[in-house]
Amino acid sequence: MGTLSRVMRLIVCILVTLLVTAKSVEGKKNVLVFIGDDAGFLQSAYNNTVCQTPNLDKLAARSLTFTHGYTSVSSCSPRTADCLAGVVITTGDSSSPTVVETLREKGAIFTCSFEEERRALEMAIDWIDKQCDASNSVVVFTDNDWCKIPFFLYIGFFDSHRTRPSDVETYGPFRNLWGTGKPGMGLIKDWTPQVYNPDDVIVPYFLPDNDVTRRDISAMYTSFGRMDQGIGLFLHELEKAGHLEDTLIMFTADNGIPFPNAKTNLYEPGMGEPMMISLPQNKNSWGQFSDALASTMDFTPTILDWFGVPYPDYTLNGLKVSLTGRSLLPLTSSHQGAGQDFTVAYSSHDFHETKTTKTHINFVYLLHRTQTGIPTNWFKTLPQYYYREEYELFDLTYDPEELHNLAYEPSHADILSSMEKKLIEWQWKTNDPWVCMPHGVLIDGQCYPMLNQPAK
Repeated sequence: MGTLSRVMRLIVCILVTLLVTAKSVEGKKNVLVFIGDDAGFLQSAYNNTVCQTPNLDKLAARSLTFTHGYTSVSSCSPRTADCLAGVVITTGDSSSPTVVETLREKGAIFTCSFEEERRALEMAIDWIDKQCDASNSVVVFTDNDWCKIPFFLYIGFFDSHRTRPSDVETYGPFRNLWGTGKPGMGLIKDWTPQVYNPDDVIVPYFLPDNDVTRRDISAMYTSFGRMDQGIGLFLHELEKAGHLEDTLIMFTADNGIPFPNAKTNLYEPGMGEPMMISLPQNKNSWGQFSDALASTMDFTPTILDWFGVPYPDYTLNGLKVSLTGRSLLPLTSSHQGAGQDFTVAYSSHDFHETKTTKTHINFVYLLHRTQTGIPTNWFKTLPQYYYREEYELFDLTYDPEELHNLAYEPSHADILSSMEKKLIEWQWKTNDPWVCMPHGVLIDGQCYPMLNQPAK
Protein backbone atom coordinates (compact mmCIF):
# COMPACT_ATOMS: atom_id res chain seq x y z
CA MET A 1 0.00 0.00 0.00
CA GLY A 2 1.39 3.43 -0.91
CA THR A 3 2.07 6.29 1.48
CA LEU A 4 -0.90 8.35 0.37
CA SER A 5 -3.33 5.47 0.83
CA ARG A 6 -2.48 5.56 4.50
CA VAL A 7 -3.00 9.30 4.69
CA MET A 8 -6.20 10.00 2.82
CA ARG A 9 -9.65 8.57 2.46
CA LEU A 10 -10.57 9.58 -1.06
CA ILE A 11 -14.16 9.58 -2.24
CA VAL A 12 -13.32 10.40 -5.83
CA CYS A 13 -10.10 10.04 -7.79
CA ILE A 14 -10.26 10.54 -11.54
CA LEU A 15 -7.19 10.34 -13.72
CA VAL A 16 -7.57 11.44 -17.30
CA THR A 17 -4.69 11.50 -19.73
CA LEU A 18 -5.04 13.81 -22.64
CA LEU A 19 -3.62 13.49 -26.10
CA VAL A 20 -3.92 17.08 -27.26
CA THR A 21 -2.09 19.00 -29.94
CA ALA A 22 0.94 21.11 -29.16
CA LYS A 23 -0.97 24.16 -30.33
CA SER A 24 -3.73 23.64 -27.79
CA VAL A 25 -1.26 22.96 -24.98
CA GLU A 26 1.37 25.66 -25.50
CA GLY A 27 3.08 24.79 -22.22
CA LYS A 28 -0.09 24.41 -20.15
CA LYS A 29 -0.10 20.66 -19.87
CA ASN A 30 -1.84 19.35 -16.79
CA VAL A 31 -4.61 19.97 -14.25
CA LEU A 32 -4.69 18.95 -10.59
CA VAL A 33 -7.90 19.62 -8.63
CA PHE A 34 -8.22 19.20 -4.85
CA ILE A 35 -11.68 19.08 -3.26
CA GLY A 36 -12.08 19.02 0.53
CA ASP A 37 -15.30 17.36 1.66
CA ASP A 38 -17.04 19.71 4.13
CA ALA A 39 -13.80 21.70 4.36
CA GLY A 40 -14.05 25.27 5.59
CA PHE A 41 -11.92 28.37 5.94
CA LEU A 42 -9.40 26.78 8.29
CA GLN A 43 -6.14 27.84 6.63
CA SER A 44 -4.17 30.99 7.38
CA ALA A 45 -5.00 32.42 3.94
CA TYR A 46 -8.47 32.95 5.41
CA ASN A 47 -7.16 34.33 8.71
CA ASN A 48 -7.29 31.16 10.82
CA THR A 49 -4.22 31.46 13.01
CA VAL A 50 -4.75 28.26 15.02
CA CYS A 51 -5.26 25.36 12.61
CA GLN A 52 -1.88 24.42 11.13
CA THR A 53 -2.05 24.02 7.33
CA PRO A 54 1.51 24.52 6.02
CA ASN A 55 0.86 22.91 2.64
CA LEU A 56 -2.30 24.86 1.86
CA ASP A 57 -0.37 27.94 2.95
CA LYS A 58 2.31 27.11 0.37
CA LEU A 59 -0.36 26.61 -2.27
CA ALA A 60 -1.94 29.96 -1.37
CA ALA A 61 1.44 31.64 -1.80
CA ARG A 62 1.48 30.50 -5.44
CA SER A 63 -2.25 31.00 -6.09
CA LEU A 64 -4.91 33.60 -6.65
CA THR A 65 -7.16 33.22 -3.59
CA PHE A 66 -10.84 34.08 -3.85
CA THR A 67 -12.47 35.89 -0.96
CA HIS A 68 -15.93 35.18 -2.40
CA GLY A 69 -15.86 31.60 -3.62
CA TYR A 70 -19.20 29.75 -3.56
CA THR A 71 -20.48 26.24 -3.98
CA SER A 72 -23.25 25.61 -6.49
CA VAL A 73 -25.11 23.33 -4.03
CA SER A 74 -24.41 23.10 -0.31
CA SER A 75 -24.39 19.28 -0.36
CA CYS A 76 -21.88 16.66 -1.45
CA SER A 77 -23.31 14.72 -4.40
CA PRO A 78 -25.19 17.44 -6.31
CA ARG A 79 -22.23 19.82 -5.98
CA THR A 80 -19.99 17.16 -7.48
CA ALA A 81 -22.42 16.75 -10.38
CA ASP A 82 -22.51 20.50 -11.02
CA CYS A 83 -18.73 20.86 -10.78
CA LEU A 84 -17.83 18.00 -13.12
CA ALA A 85 -20.61 18.72 -15.63
CA GLY A 86 -20.19 22.49 -15.67
CA VAL A 87 -23.95 22.96 -15.63
CA VAL A 88 -26.61 23.06 -12.92
CA ILE A 89 -27.91 19.56 -12.21
CA THR A 90 -31.40 20.64 -13.26
CA THR A 91 -30.05 21.70 -16.65
CA GLY A 92 -28.67 18.31 -17.57
CA ASP A 93 -29.48 14.67 -17.00
CA SER A 94 -27.57 11.40 -16.83
CA SER A 95 -26.58 11.82 -20.47
CA SER A 96 -24.92 15.20 -19.90
CA PRO A 97 -21.17 14.97 -20.56
CA THR A 98 -18.77 15.54 -17.67
CA VAL A 99 -15.46 17.30 -18.12
CA VAL A 100 -13.83 13.86 -18.06
CA GLU A 101 -15.93 12.63 -20.99
CA THR A 102 -15.46 15.87 -22.90
CA LEU A 103 -11.68 15.63 -22.58
CA ARG A 104 -11.71 11.95 -23.50
CA GLU A 105 -13.59 12.66 -26.72
CA LYS A 106 -10.90 15.16 -27.67
CA GLY A 107 -8.12 12.60 -27.42
CA ALA A 108 -8.01 11.16 -23.91
CA ILE A 109 -6.48 7.70 -23.87
CA PHE A 110 -7.61 6.51 -20.45
CA THR A 111 -10.07 7.39 -17.70
CA CYS A 112 -10.49 5.66 -14.36
CA SER A 113 -12.88 6.54 -11.55
CA PHE A 114 -12.67 5.41 -7.93
CA GLU A 115 -15.57 6.23 -5.65
CA GLU A 116 -15.03 4.10 -2.57
CA GLU A 117 -13.33 5.44 0.52
CA ARG A 118 -10.25 3.60 1.77
CA ARG A 119 -10.03 1.27 -1.23
CA ALA A 120 -10.16 4.13 -3.71
CA LEU A 121 -6.53 5.13 -3.53
CA GLU A 122 -5.32 1.55 -3.24
CA MET A 123 -7.09 0.80 -6.54
CA ALA A 124 -5.57 3.94 -8.08
CA ILE A 125 -2.11 2.98 -6.86
CA ASP A 126 -2.44 -0.54 -8.25
CA TRP A 127 -3.45 0.79 -11.66
CA ILE A 128 -0.79 3.51 -11.72
CA ASP A 129 1.90 1.00 -10.69
CA LYS A 130 1.03 -1.18 -13.66
CA GLN A 131 0.83 1.68 -16.16
CA CYS A 132 3.66 3.93 -14.97
CA ASP A 133 5.95 1.59 -13.07
CA ALA A 134 5.53 3.70 -9.95
CA SER A 135 6.38 1.24 -7.22
CA ASN A 136 5.39 1.54 -3.57
CA SER A 137 4.08 5.09 -3.70
CA VAL A 138 1.74 7.34 -5.60
CA VAL A 139 4.35 8.64 -8.00
CA VAL A 140 2.05 9.45 -10.88
CA PHE A 141 4.67 11.51 -12.71
CA THR A 142 7.50 9.14 -13.64
CA ASP A 143 9.84 9.05 -16.62
CA ASN A 144 7.66 6.53 -18.42
CA ASP A 145 6.62 7.84 -21.85
CA TRP A 146 2.99 7.04 -21.10
CA CYS A 147 3.07 9.31 -18.07
CA LYS A 148 4.48 12.23 -20.06
CA ILE A 149 1.10 12.67 -21.73
CA PRO A 150 -0.91 15.60 -20.26
CA PHE A 151 -3.16 14.58 -17.39
CA PHE A 152 -6.19 15.73 -15.42
CA LEU A 153 -6.26 14.53 -11.82
CA TYR A 154 -9.28 15.19 -9.58
CA ILE A 155 -8.88 14.27 -5.91
CA GLY A 156 -11.64 14.47 -3.30
CA PHE A 157 -10.54 14.25 0.34
CA PHE A 158 -12.91 12.68 2.85
CA ASP A 159 -10.76 13.62 5.84
CA SER A 160 -12.67 16.79 6.73
CA HIS A 161 -16.07 15.02 6.61
CA ARG A 162 -17.89 13.99 9.77
CA THR A 163 -17.69 10.41 10.97
CA ARG A 164 -20.76 8.23 10.59
CA PRO A 165 -22.77 8.41 13.86
CA SER A 166 -22.18 4.71 14.54
CA ASP A 167 -18.39 5.18 14.32
CA VAL A 168 -17.94 8.35 16.37
CA GLU A 169 -17.08 6.53 19.59
CA THR A 170 -14.38 4.55 17.79
CA TYR A 171 -12.84 7.07 15.42
CA GLY A 172 -13.82 10.45 16.87
CA PRO A 173 -16.32 12.99 15.45
CA PHE A 174 -14.16 13.73 12.39
CA ARG A 175 -12.34 10.42 12.18
CA ASN A 176 -9.59 12.36 13.83
CA LEU A 177 -8.19 9.30 15.64
CA TRP A 178 -7.59 7.34 12.44
CA GLY A 179 -3.91 6.96 11.56
CA THR A 180 -2.70 8.27 14.92
CA GLY A 181 -1.17 4.99 16.12
CA LYS A 182 -3.75 4.42 18.83
CA PRO A 183 -4.94 0.78 19.19
CA GLY A 184 -6.92 -0.25 16.13
CA MET A 185 -6.40 3.10 14.36
CA GLY A 186 -3.37 2.25 12.25
CA LEU A 187 -0.32 4.48 11.95
CA ILE A 188 0.56 7.05 9.34
CA LYS A 189 4.31 7.17 9.88
CA ASP A 190 4.93 10.39 7.99
CA TRP A 191 2.08 12.30 9.62
CA THR A 192 2.36 13.95 13.01
CA PRO A 193 -1.22 14.55 14.21
CA GLN A 194 -1.85 17.98 15.64
CA VAL A 195 -4.01 17.70 18.75
CA TYR A 196 -5.65 21.01 19.59
CA ASN A 197 -6.75 22.32 22.96
CA PRO A 198 -10.48 23.09 22.70
CA ASP A 199 -9.81 26.34 24.56
CA ASP A 200 -7.59 27.53 21.69
CA VAL A 201 -9.82 26.91 18.67
CA ILE A 202 -11.67 29.67 16.84
CA VAL A 203 -15.45 29.35 17.21
CA PRO A 204 -17.25 30.91 14.21
CA TYR A 205 -19.97 33.41 14.97
CA PHE A 206 -22.69 31.04 13.73
CA LEU A 207 -22.00 28.40 16.41
CA PRO A 208 -22.69 28.46 20.15
CA ASP A 209 -19.43 28.90 22.04
CA ASN A 210 -19.47 25.97 24.48
CA ASP A 211 -17.46 22.86 25.35
CA VAL A 212 -19.41 20.70 22.87
CA THR A 213 -18.65 23.00 19.96
CA ARG A 214 -15.02 23.49 20.91
CA ARG A 215 -14.34 19.75 21.18
CA ASP A 216 -15.95 19.25 17.77
CA ILE A 217 -13.86 21.98 16.18
CA SER A 218 -10.61 20.73 17.72
CA ALA A 219 -11.29 17.28 16.22
CA MET A 220 -12.05 18.88 12.85
CA TYR A 221 -8.73 20.76 12.97
CA THR A 222 -6.83 17.49 13.43
CA SER A 223 -8.49 15.83 10.43
CA PHE A 224 -8.08 18.98 8.34
CA GLY A 225 -4.37 18.73 9.06
CA ARG A 226 -4.35 15.17 7.73
CA MET A 227 -5.89 16.42 4.49
CA ASP A 228 -3.32 19.22 4.36
CA GLN A 229 -0.52 16.68 4.61
CA GLY A 230 -2.03 14.65 1.76
CA ILE A 231 -2.11 17.77 -0.41
CA GLY A 232 1.52 18.38 0.48
CA LEU A 233 2.53 14.89 -0.62
CA PHE A 234 0.92 15.33 -4.02
CA LEU A 235 2.51 18.74 -4.49
CA HIS A 236 5.88 17.28 -3.53
CA GLU A 237 5.58 14.52 -6.15
CA LEU A 238 4.48 17.09 -8.72
CA GLU A 239 7.52 19.24 -8.04
CA LYS A 240 9.92 16.29 -7.90
CA ALA A 241 8.78 15.22 -11.35
CA GLY A 242 9.25 18.72 -12.75
CA HIS A 243 5.54 19.32 -13.41
CA LEU A 244 4.89 22.05 -10.85
CA GLU A 245 5.47 24.70 -13.52
CA ASP A 246 3.18 23.24 -16.18
CA THR A 247 0.18 22.21 -14.05
CA LEU A 248 -2.92 24.23 -13.27
CA ILE A 249 -3.80 23.58 -9.61
CA MET A 250 -7.21 24.33 -8.11
CA PHE A 251 -8.52 23.89 -4.57
CA THR A 252 -11.98 24.28 -3.05
CA ALA A 253 -14.59 22.52 -0.91
CA ASP A 254 -17.99 21.08 -1.76
CA ASN A 255 -19.98 22.90 0.96
CA GLY A 256 -19.69 24.58 4.32
CA ILE A 257 -18.48 22.83 7.46
CA PRO A 258 -20.97 20.29 8.90
CA PHE A 259 -22.45 22.46 11.61
CA PRO A 260 -25.76 24.31 12.16
CA ASN A 261 -26.28 27.30 9.85
CA ALA A 262 -23.50 26.07 7.55
CA LYS A 263 -23.65 22.87 5.45
CA THR A 264 -27.00 22.45 3.57
CA ASN A 265 -27.85 26.12 4.16
CA LEU A 266 -28.07 29.05 1.78
CA TYR A 267 -26.34 31.34 4.26
CA GLU A 268 -22.72 32.44 3.79
CA PRO A 269 -21.30 29.72 6.08
CA GLY A 270 -23.05 27.09 3.95
CA MET A 271 -22.37 28.44 0.47
CA GLY A 272 -19.05 30.23 0.94
CA GLU A 273 -16.00 28.10 0.15
CA PRO A 274 -12.22 28.41 0.21
CA MET A 275 -11.06 28.66 -3.39
CA MET A 276 -7.61 28.95 -4.95
CA ILE A 277 -6.28 28.74 -8.49
CA SER A 278 -2.56 28.44 -9.21
CA LEU A 279 -1.65 29.37 -12.75
CA PRO A 280 2.04 28.62 -13.43
CA GLN A 281 2.27 31.02 -16.37
CA ASN A 282 0.97 34.06 -14.54
CA LYS A 283 2.95 34.44 -11.36
CA ASN A 284 1.79 38.02 -10.94
CA SER A 285 -1.41 36.60 -9.45
CA TRP A 286 0.41 34.47 -6.88
CA GLY A 287 -0.28 35.50 -3.30
CA GLN A 288 -3.00 37.88 -4.48
CA PHE A 289 -6.70 37.98 -3.57
CA SER A 290 -9.71 38.39 -5.83
CA ASP A 291 -13.10 39.80 -4.81
CA ALA A 292 -14.78 38.24 -7.85
CA LEU A 293 -17.76 36.00 -7.12
CA ALA A 294 -16.49 32.59 -8.23
CA SER A 295 -18.34 29.27 -8.17
CA THR A 296 -17.53 25.58 -8.17
CA MET A 297 -19.48 25.51 -11.45
CA ASP A 298 -16.62 27.57 -12.91
CA PHE A 299 -14.17 24.68 -12.57
CA THR A 300 -15.16 22.76 -15.71
CA PRO A 301 -15.14 25.89 -17.93
CA THR A 302 -11.71 26.74 -16.47
CA ILE A 303 -10.31 23.27 -17.17
CA LEU A 304 -11.66 23.23 -20.73
CA ASP A 305 -10.26 26.73 -21.29
CA TRP A 306 -6.86 25.59 -19.99
CA PHE A 307 -6.71 22.67 -22.42
CA GLY A 308 -8.24 24.64 -25.28
CA VAL A 309 -11.09 22.15 -25.60
CA PRO A 310 -14.55 23.50 -26.54
CA TYR A 311 -17.69 22.44 -24.73
CA PRO A 312 -19.70 19.82 -26.66
CA ASP A 313 -22.53 21.01 -28.85
CA TYR A 314 -25.62 19.12 -27.71
CA THR A 315 -29.27 19.64 -26.90
CA LEU A 316 -31.56 18.41 -24.13
CA ASN A 317 -35.33 18.41 -24.50
CA GLY A 318 -34.88 20.33 -27.73
CA LEU A 319 -32.86 23.13 -26.10
CA LYS A 320 -29.17 23.88 -26.60
CA VAL A 321 -27.17 23.28 -23.42
CA SER A 322 -24.48 25.80 -22.51
CA LEU A 323 -21.99 25.91 -19.67
CA THR A 324 -23.47 27.58 -16.61
CA GLY A 325 -20.11 28.61 -15.23
CA ARG A 326 -17.29 30.81 -16.55
CA SER A 327 -13.55 30.29 -16.94
CA LEU A 328 -11.56 31.69 -14.03
CA LEU A 329 -8.35 31.97 -16.04
CA PRO A 330 -8.89 35.60 -17.11
CA LEU A 331 -9.09 36.61 -13.44
CA THR A 332 -5.46 35.65 -12.95
CA SER A 333 -4.41 38.44 -15.29
CA SER A 334 -7.29 40.88 -14.87
CA HIS A 335 -9.63 41.38 -11.96
CA GLN A 336 -12.25 42.35 -14.51
CA GLY A 337 -12.43 38.81 -15.87
CA ALA A 338 -12.09 39.74 -19.55
CA GLY A 339 -15.68 40.82 -19.97
CA GLN A 340 -17.24 38.01 -17.92
CA ASP A 341 -19.73 38.96 -15.22
CA PHE A 342 -18.25 37.98 -11.88
CA THR A 343 -20.61 40.16 -9.84
CA VAL A 344 -23.15 37.37 -9.42
CA ALA A 345 -23.05 33.72 -8.37
CA TYR A 346 -26.03 31.40 -8.11
CA SER A 347 -26.42 28.64 -5.56
CA SER A 348 -29.19 26.23 -4.70
CA HIS A 349 -30.15 23.72 -2.05
CA ASP A 350 -31.69 20.29 -2.09
CA PHE A 351 -32.83 17.95 0.67
CA HIS A 352 -29.72 15.80 0.73
CA GLU A 353 -28.54 15.03 4.28
CA THR A 354 -30.88 17.39 6.11
CA LYS A 355 -32.10 14.50 8.23
CA THR A 356 -28.64 13.34 9.26
CA THR A 357 -27.49 16.90 9.86
CA LYS A 358 -30.06 17.20 12.66
CA THR A 359 -28.44 14.30 14.49
CA HIS A 360 -25.14 16.14 14.87
CA ILE A 361 -24.31 16.81 18.47
CA ASN A 362 -24.63 20.58 18.07
CA PHE A 363 -28.21 20.15 16.89
CA VAL A 364 -28.95 17.78 19.77
CA TYR A 365 -27.60 20.42 22.13
CA LEU A 366 -29.74 23.16 20.58
CA LEU A 367 -32.86 20.98 20.42
CA HIS A 368 -32.54 19.86 24.04
CA ARG A 369 -32.02 23.36 25.38
CA THR A 370 -34.84 24.78 23.29
CA GLN A 371 -37.28 22.07 24.44
CA THR A 372 -36.33 22.48 28.10
CA GLY A 373 -36.37 26.28 28.02
CA ILE A 374 -32.65 26.63 28.77
CA PRO A 375 -30.89 29.48 26.93
CA THR A 376 -28.91 28.16 23.95
CA ASN A 377 -26.49 31.09 23.82
CA TRP A 378 -26.79 30.80 20.05
CA PHE A 379 -26.99 33.84 17.77
CA LYS A 380 -30.53 32.88 16.70
CA THR A 381 -33.37 30.73 17.97
CA LEU A 382 -34.30 27.36 16.51
CA PRO A 383 -37.71 28.66 15.33
CA GLN A 384 -35.86 31.43 13.48
CA TYR A 385 -33.57 28.83 11.98
CA TYR A 386 -36.29 26.41 10.90
CA TYR A 387 -39.03 28.81 9.81
CA ARG A 388 -37.68 31.37 7.35
CA GLU A 389 -39.24 33.96 5.12
CA GLU A 390 -39.70 33.11 1.44
CA TYR A 391 -37.12 35.75 0.55
CA GLU A 392 -34.11 36.77 2.60
CA LEU A 393 -31.93 39.73 1.66
CA PHE A 394 -28.90 40.74 3.69
CA ASP A 395 -26.35 43.53 3.45
CA LEU A 396 -23.18 41.62 4.29
CA THR A 397 -21.19 44.82 4.73
CA TYR A 398 -23.24 45.92 7.72
CA ASP A 399 -24.82 42.61 8.66
CA PRO A 400 -22.25 39.84 8.11
CA GLU A 401 -24.13 37.48 10.43
CA GLU A 402 -27.24 37.70 8.21
CA LEU A 403 -29.67 38.49 11.00
CA HIS A 404 -31.53 41.51 9.60
CA ASN A 405 -33.73 40.53 6.66
CA LEU A 406 -34.17 43.52 4.35
CA ALA A 407 -36.36 41.74 1.80
CA TYR A 408 -39.62 43.23 3.05
CA GLU A 409 -38.41 46.74 3.81
CA PRO A 410 -39.77 49.37 1.40
CA SER A 411 -36.34 50.95 1.06
CA HIS A 412 -35.04 47.74 -0.54
CA ALA A 413 -38.05 46.92 -2.71
CA ASP A 414 -36.29 47.81 -5.96
CA ILE A 415 -33.21 45.75 -5.11
CA LEU A 416 -35.36 42.76 -4.17
CA SER A 417 -37.39 43.07 -7.37
CA SER A 418 -34.26 43.24 -9.52
CA MET A 419 -32.62 40.25 -7.84
CA GLU A 420 -35.84 38.24 -7.94
CA LYS A 421 -36.11 38.88 -11.68
CA LYS A 422 -32.53 37.72 -12.25
CA LEU A 423 -33.10 34.62 -10.13
CA ILE A 424 -36.25 33.60 -11.99
CA GLU A 425 -34.57 34.19 -15.35
CA TRP A 426 -31.71 31.97 -14.23
CA GLN A 427 -34.14 29.29 -13.04
CA TRP A 428 -35.85 29.19 -16.43
CA LYS A 429 -32.48 29.18 -18.21
CA THR A 430 -31.24 26.24 -16.15
CA ASN A 431 -34.44 24.23 -16.47
CA ASP A 432 -35.19 24.44 -12.74
CA PRO A 433 -38.22 22.22 -11.92
CA TRP A 434 -38.98 24.38 -8.88
CA VAL A 435 -39.17 27.66 -10.82
CA CYS A 436 -42.90 28.00 -10.04
CA MET A 437 -42.64 27.14 -6.36
CA PRO A 438 -43.91 27.76 -3.75
CA HIS A 439 -47.08 29.31 -5.18
CA GLY A 440 -47.33 27.31 -8.37
CA VAL A 441 -46.42 24.06 -10.08
CA LEU A 442 -44.56 23.56 -13.37
CA ILE A 443 -46.54 21.64 -16.01
CA ASP A 444 -45.48 21.41 -19.65
CA GLY A 445 -43.25 24.45 -19.37
CA GLN A 446 -45.84 26.69 -17.71
CA CYS A 447 -46.63 27.71 -14.14
CA TYR A 448 -50.04 26.74 -12.81
CA PRO A 449 -51.51 27.76 -9.44
CA MET A 450 -50.78 25.45 -6.56
CA LEU A 451 -53.83 23.62 -5.11
CA ASN A 452 -56.06 25.22 -7.76
CA GLN A 453 -55.83 28.52 -5.94
CA PRO A 454 -54.96 31.83 -7.60
CA ALA A 455 -51.25 32.48 -7.57
CA LYS A 456 -50.19 35.28 -5.27
